[in-house]
Amino acid sequence: MAFLIRWIVSSVMVFLLAYLLPGVEVKDFIDALVVALVLSLLNVFVRPVLIFLTIPATIVTLGLFLFVINAAMIWLTHLIVDGFTVANFWWALLFSVLLSILNSLVMGDNQNPNRRRNSSSNQ
Repeated sequence: MAFLIRWIVSSVMVFLLAYLLPGVEVKDFIDALVVALVLSLLNVFVRPVLIFLTIPATIVTLGLFLFVINAAMIWLTHLIVDGFTVANFWWALLFSVLLSILNSLVMGDNQNPNRRRNSSSNQ
């Protein structure tokens, strides 16, 4: 159930960003659902390989190269999904940064369920 909610929320964010950014286009909400799903799969299977292969570049740039990898994931999604168009790399980079920020704001830190919610409760 949690995956379904995250998928729908991510799709809404993709659709919203495509509406706001002139260099990014999603035909309809169904395509936004497909974009969110493909992007999730690429982030699970392809992104870790790219991160491993580009460790030297990531170290030299103090982690900034990860933005390039995120933009590459958006670009790959653009190549895979017919109803998703990104004008160029810079729009992919901006889209990936804004999508990451929105994901952090909307989804919060759900990665660690054991994290303490209230620091005053352990006093």
